[in-house]
Amino acid sequence: MLMRDFIEDSLYNPHYGYFSKNVTIFSPGAPFDFNHIRDEPDFHRLLGERYTQFEDELDVAEYREDRQLWHTPTELFRPYYGEAIARYMVANYRLTLYPYHDLVIYELGAGNGTLMLNILDHVRRTDPDVYSRTKFRIIEVSSALATLQSHRLHATAASRGHAEKVEIINKSVFDWDLYVPDPCFFLAMEVFDNFAHDMIRHDPATEETLQCSVLIDAEGEFYEFYSRDLDPVAARFLRVRDAACQDRNYPHPIHNTPRFIRNIRHALPFAPNLTLPEYIPTRLMQFFSLLGTHFPAHRLITSDFHSLPQATKGYNAPVVQTRYQRRTVLVRTPLVQQGRLQRCVVGLFADPRES
Repeated sequence: MLMRDFIEDSLYNPHYGYFSKNVTIFSPGAPFDFNHIRDEPDFHRLLGERYTQFEDELDVAEYREDRQLWHTPTELFRPYYGEAIARYMVANYRLTLYPYHDLVIYELGAGNGTLMLNILDHVRRTDPDVYSRTKFRIIEVSSALATLQSHRLHATAASRGHAEKVEIINKSVFDWDLYVPDPCFFLAMEVFDNFAHDMIRHDPATEETLQCSVLIDAEGEFYEFYSRDLDPVAARFLRVRDAACQDRNYPHPIHNTPRFIRNIRHALPFAPNLTLPEYIPTRLMQFFSLLGTHFPAHRLITSDFHSLPQATKGYNAPVVQTRYQRRTVLVRTPLVQQGRLQRCVVGLFADPRES
């Protein structure tokens, strides 16, 4: 299968995918009192204490050496992170859409549901009139997280009362087939990092592009296989990128090195016959196409990483890691066994210029 299909299957397969079976998102409990935190090291000390306490409580319920756990800005900076996004949406809604349209919010991949609750709390507290016209819809691929979000929403209904405002749609956004003509805000917070990417390499001599597929033998071992025939999605991405970056200094692994230097490197003994891997965000491109087709009046609000330390080799390469006995263990390849080793997180990050 293509590398992007392998990654998609590893992360989202309903039977053994990481987000379907192994996901646990850290919640620090009470919000941090940032006014009394001296500096960044002090914050990380407090965060470490909260992490230990959180995992201790999980161990009481179910002890697992290979538990996968990570944190998000939504949880760390609760409720201020959600309130900042809510202020932005309400201000723009008041300026351009009120009173002709409702405030409709879609959130892709809502995690624990914390951002949803913080946004609705803030809108209800600061602008009851807008709150009465607010609709919040979550698109969640993980059945486990959709169940958690529904539980949090209804378990806190007595104190929050947002249940009638929220609809949880348990499906992949790439299976979306409903046309939404009305204006809406579309939230994708820390989502793009877990979209599948394709892997390509280049022939240093001819500059030809080759696309990676994953082969699995009878013993379950993984191998990379490269084809000179690009699939339509990868070919489209490269055409779009080339057209968009004609007048920019794009850091391409081939074009930014003079040809004679590439020829010299290629002629050296034991020189590789292909360049290092390049990961291209084809799923992200498909997501933007889907927004334009099915949500023509959307306003996208997103945040994500622009770079990561300790990535695997290659351009725009992933960080692949797992947690074992409360320690983070780096893995040097995205080719980890599906199902049995799906605790490995394959986070693939798009360069902003590609996006």
